Formats: sequence, C-alpha cells, structure tokens
Amino acid sequence: MDDAGRKVFVLDTNILLHEPLAIYSFKEHDVIIPMTVLEELDRIKDSKRDVSRDARVAIRALEDIFHDATPEQIAGGIPITAAGEACGSISIFADYEITETVHAFADKAGDNRILNGVLYLQAYYSPREVVLITKDINMRLRAKGAGVYHVDDYRSDQLIDDIRMLTKGYYQFPGSFWERVGVCHSEKQGRATLHTLPVELFEAPYINQYLIDEGSDFAGRIQSLEGDSLTFKDIGHERMMHRQAWGIHPKNIYQGMALDALMDPDIDLVILTGPAGCGKTILAMAAALEQVIEKSMYDKIIVTRNTPEIAESIGFLPGTEEEKMMPWLAAVTDTMEALHKHDVCTDGSMKYIFEKANIQFKSINFMRGRSIQNAFVLLDECQNLTASQIKTIITRCGEGTKLVCSGNLAQIDSSYLSPVTSGLTYIVERFKHFEGSANVYLNGVVRSRLAEFAEENL
Repeated sequence: MDDAGRKVFVLDTNILLHEPLAIYSFKEHDVIIPMTVLEELDRIKDSKRDVSRDARVAIRALEDIFHDATPEQIAGGIPITAAGEACGSISIFADYEITETVHAFADKAGDNRILNGVLYLQAYYSPREVVLITKDINMRLRAKGAGVYHVDDYRSDQLIDDIRMLTKGYYQFPGSFWERVGVCHSEKQGRATLHTLPVELFEAPYINQYLIDEGSDFAGRIQSLEGDSLTFKDIGHERMMHRQAWGIHPKNIYQGMALDALMDPDIDLVILTGPAGCGKTILAMAAALEQVIEKSMYDKIIVTRNTPEIAESIGFLPGTEEEKMMPWLAAVTDTMEALHKHDVCTDGSMKYIFEKANIQFKSINFMRGRSIQNAFVLLDECQNLTASQIKTIITRCGEGTKLVCSGNLAQIDSSYLSPVTSGLTYIVERFKHFEGSANVYLNGVVRSRLAEFAEENL
C-alpha cells in the first residue's frame, strides 16, 4: 500500500484499557499514541481499579517496541510486526506542545489535548486519512463537533455489529416441523432417535443448536454436521417439558432447552442469556444440586462472579473469602431459599445442603492460576466481564468440570463494555461451533407478573 492509502490511527486511552495489545490490530496502517494517553495509563496502572492490570500490559507492550529507539525514531515511527508479519508503524506524539483550539470542558483537560493533537495531525498528514479511535461515545461526538473528520469505535474484537444478531441457541420453524420436512432417514441409538436431513432445510445450523416449531409438538438438538447432511436428536416437546432437577420443572420451552443442556454430561459449557427473571440462576442451581447430591457426578459447586467497584474493598469486608463474597452472591442464596421454601426448616435445609454439596463462593479476582477438577462451576453476572476475564475462568476448568455462564446483556454495569463487546457476547459467538457447549436464550420472564410487565414496558 502506498503512503497515500495508509491511514493514521490515533488511539484514545480507553482503547488500550479495553484491549492492551490493540496496537497490533491496525495491519499496514500507522498508529499514533498521544503523550496524554501515556500519562493517563501511568495514573491508572497504580490505581486499585480492575483495569490497572490492562494499563500495565499496554505499557509493557509499548516498552518492548520502544526500548532501543531514539527520541527521533519514536517521534517518526517504529515499524512493528504481529504474528511474524510486518505491519505499519507506531509513534508517540507530544500533544502537549500543540496550541489549543478546543477549550471545552475544563475538567477534561486530557481529552482536550488529545482532540487538539488529532486536529493538528489531520492538517499535518493531509490528504491522508487521520482517524481517532475511541470507545467513549461522548468523545466521538465532541471530536466531530470540534472538526475531526474521521472518528470510529474499536471493532476488531466485535464478532457482531448488532446485539439483535446474537445467536439465541435455538431455531424455531414456522408451523409444524414434520409437515415442512416430510420423509427423512431415522435410526435408533440406544434410547435416542436420530434423524438425518439435508442442511439446506435449516438456517445457519451449528452443533447443539436446539430446534423447535410453532406447533409445540417437536423439539430436537443438532448432533452433527457432515457435508450436505445434518443429524439431530429427537427429544420431543412433551419429554423436554417434563424434565426436572431438584424439584424444578421447566415453565416454558426455553427453560426446557436450558435444563436439557444443564443436565447433559456431554456438554461442558452451558451459556444462559436472557432478561431478568427468566430463570437462569434457579435452573443452574437446581441442576447443580441434582448432579452433585443426587447423582454424585461432581464433587463440589463453585459459585463466582465479578465484583465491580470492589476489587480493592473486598479485603475490608469481614470474614473469610466465602463470607466476603456473600453480599455479591445474594442471588444464589435467594435461589437456594426459593428451592427449599416448603421445607419444615428452611434454614436447616440450606445449611445441610451447603455442606452436603460443598458449595464454595469464590471471587473471580482470586481464580487466576487455579485448576478446578470435578466441579460444577456457576459464573453469574458475566455480562460485566471482558473476553480475557472469561477466558481466565474457562481455562481454569479441568477434567470432569462443567461450567455454566449466565448473564443479562441489558444489565451491564462496566463503563468499559457494551452489549456487543461484552465477554458474554464473545463466548456465545466463539463457542457456537464447539461440540462441548450449548447456548440458550431464555425468552420470557417467569419470576412474577410484576417483573414481566416491568421487563416489557419499562
């Protein structure tokens, strides 16, 4: 590519906090890091916020590139390589030397310096395209208002552009499935009935995708894809709705699909998404108790979740690690109470179950380096996790461990994540074709008519 076709990308601080190695994602184009970004990374790396580690990783990556370079080379640009392939260059720009033309927001001096630097570079490199890359929506609006021609979000880690395109884990056929299909090849394997059909009858099929129809008499799950044919297991709508775990029966077909995946020993990862009150946590806990206590398939239950805003303060809470985590895992204890509310002594039942099932409450901050064997792991509220944080948990799981990830993409608390960049969205798309995982979007609120009305109308 000639110089005129190469773009100049100016990175905001939040890009390096979101993806510390983002500097390698711009291929043959040139990357510029304003000095203000380095100052902000330096301030964040020593903080107790959960992004301090990402700031340190970004700083080390820049140091690896610039450690032998002269000041002139750093300002002019150092060629970089990624995966053995030559990319563009990276340089540091002294934006504090630029005469300010943007003075808006006195409390946003750093943003102002970055914007002034981009305006200067835009004129300096003309007619080359200078693009400000930032995840801050308001920064993008301010940049356009200040006269920056090209502003964009960082999308290299976005597998989808619209959250409405996210895989739901099932496909619903209009009308009756069997009337639509007609004749197919069928065979029995033990107690299971398998049917083989041409792939073109289905829309973007993948392994462990559930199949249902509007007629409410059919339910199946894809077992394998081979060339032009597809084989699925005929589960049956009635049989799926009569499954139970720890006394819990599905209230709708979506819960039936979720419970089928949770109770299948051949599925190592189950991803449950859906609105508040759709039954994600209670189904996961019921399946965990059933398989640990009744079936002895696992040795223990480990419950963990992200602790936003308190990575620094968990140590100040009283008690052991489990006791410190109790306020953040109240959803699980509420679920346990709901599962045993009809017992003669609910408190006694819960205490017995906690000991019998060896339920452990762990902080995600202390999971790194562990190896979890023979356990049922429930990762709750994982819409607030980045892809790298979820990877940390998944790679902890050893032999005989089942992991359940649940979350609601409409309730993201992290200021650094959106529904399309959440780690939950990332693993839904990444594990779509993995034979050991299943994903189900639980459509419909079953908590109460009040919760259902609120979800639909607020």
